Amino acid sequence: MSTFQDILDQISSVVWGPFTLIPLLLLTGVFLTVRLRLLQFRVLFHALWLAFGRRKEHHSVEGDISHYQALSTALAATVGVGNIAGAALAIGVGGPGALFWMWIVGLVGMATKYSEALLGVKYRRTDAHGEQSGGPMFYLRRGLPGGFGLVLGGAFAVFGAIASFGIGNGTQANTVAQQLGSVWDVPDWVTGLVLVVLAGAVIIGGIKSIGRFAAAVVPIMIVLYVALSLLVLIVNVGALPGALALVFTEAFTGESAAGGLLGSALLLAIQQGVERGIFSNESGLGTGGIAAASAKTDQPVRQAMVSMTQTFIDTIIVVTMTCMVIIVTGAWRAEGAEDGSLLTSQAMADGLSTLSPALAPLGTYSVALAVAVFAFTTLVGWSYYGERCMDFLVGRKGVLPFRIVFVAVIFVGATVPLDIVWSFSGIANGLMALPNLVGLLLLSGVVAAETKRYFENPNWKDPEAPMPKVYD
Repeated sequence: MSTFQDILDQISSVVWGPFTLIPLLLLTGVFLTVRLRLLQFRVLFHALWLAFGRRKEHHSVEGDISHYQALSTALAATVGVGNIAGAALAIGVGGPGALFWMWIVGLVGMATKYSEALLGVKYRRTDAHGEQSGGPMFYLRRGLPGGFGLVLGGAFAVFGAIASFGIGNGTQANTVAQQLGSVWDVPDWVTGLVLVVLAGAVIIGGIKSIGRFAAAVVPIMIVLYVALSLLVLIVNVGALPGALALVFTEAFTGESAAGGLLGSALLLAIQQGVERGIFSNESGLGTGGIAAASAKTDQPVRQAMVSMTQTFIDTIIVVTMTCMVIIVTGAWRAEGAEDGSLLTSQAMADGLSTLSPALAPLGTYSVALAVAVFAFTTLVGWSYYGERCMDFLVGRKGVLPFRIVFVAVIFVGATVPLDIVWSFSGIANGLMALPNLVGLLLLSGVVAAETKRYFENPNWKDPEAPMPKVYD
């Protein structure tokens, strides 16, 4: 078994290596940022207003859930363990400078997410039950010529379905079980049963049920986690200027990163920041286009602006909170900083103990609970991604069986070791990204043209004003 694990690790190191997928994801984001003329910076506040402002539609549009519910579904799948354990690992291994590179990945990744969402809405179609189905598998097949697009779309769907059972299911359930077991001694089988019941109640109902759940739970969990992090930063405000200075200086020197000479430490900071930033916000994996396609809209650009705020919230807000708490409290210098969840937990406990030693356990418990809730919402969000891939591969008849099997696998994930599943899932995630990135680059002209037409309309700032469709 160890030999098989070694093989998977070698494949993963190639797929996610510093000369393969990671630079391709980053460079694609840079290319789209330039081609869209820094759109994510120019319309960010308008996009946030579209995402969270209350309004009513004056005309009938296709779709299953609201803009906000589609955004919440995407946030449910991406704001997860990576924002706590992954971000902490980046700081623990790469030093404070890794946060700067996570910011860069997040900012250029907004253009990638925008493009995925626009194409997801533009090329979506209605399935046999009247639900919208879209994402890379559809815009690759329908947007690229002949068999080339069909092959790429099929490859994405196959790897997406596989990844949904791994990184989107078993590993998340296992994380919840480990957290509840280590902090509150909850038996794994009990956690597994509870997760099956809770997830089944949400997942079996389809995207409308998932959208309602995500819209109700995700904002609350993010606000509470950010509020707790802000409390730690306020209590330790005297250390904040120095911590920010470290982020910027270490981003280009790496002198305080874990181990090595100056050059190797700098490379480690960059690599950790880029890799963990991509894992956290999923920009380039294509999943954002699947969630966006379910939204009630006839304007791909409008939904794309809403969708790109997901990357902003995930990386620029939530990841920043995690990393700054770790840097401000000095926890990143501690021995054993390579354990992400433990590092974040220790930082929260240290930060709150400054206010009162009695509050230290609150840091430990809150991080454990946050990891468990984040992992559960990731599981629910990924269930929808997987079922849309199955719909593409075998049609609507494959959706209900997929949901049933997906829920059953949750119990397995919560009760058995999953080292191999983690490795295999990482490979499947990488293989999802490759055809999607090819499609984004080849269809970037479509994205640019749709964007140009939309912003040429004088009514684009008014979301309630009727606007003609700009796509077929």
